[in-house]
Amino acid sequence: MARLYVCSLTKVVETVRSSGARSLITILTGGASLVRPCEIAPERHLRLSVSDIDVRQEGHVLACGEHIETLLAFAAAWDRREPLVIHCYAGVSRSPAAAFILACALAPERSETDLARDLRRASPTATPNRRLVALADRIMRRDGRMSDAIEGIGRGADCFEGAPFALELA
Repeated sequence: MARLYVCSLTKVVETVRSSGARSLITILTGGASLVRPCEIAPERHLRLSVSDIDVRQEGHVLACGEHIETLLAFAAAWDRREPLVIHCYAGVSRSPAAAFILACALAPERSETDLARDLRRASPTATPNRRLVALADRIMRRDGRMSDAIEGIGRGADCFEGAPFALELA
């Protein structure tokens, strides 16, 4: 069964090893450093330099359509035999947004609302980045359903760092 794992920067190595993942998506602010776990081949590691912001700010990278297209293309090439790990700095905003986006893309028979509810059940602290979701909603032609679903689950509980969690795609 295809599974997405979401975690923070501090839990990447542990999550990759415990899950058996062989693909990794890193979403960090430009310039942030990360040592790729040895289990992940360089060609199976996507790094997106995106700041966790909703509006343009000096010195930060605002997510754009190209970031979403790159994310979707990487996921489309994932063979789904082993899990895929997605992480950002805290595992609360950018990586849960990416997991929701990929769940919508890779399990198109499931409703956006059901996937958002699964996300909330898996992580009480997830607060998916609304800009990433809105961009994907437009690119994937979901007519606002993705954004509405994330709005429907509301903001997650406050935390410094989210606990790792998994989303089943089937």
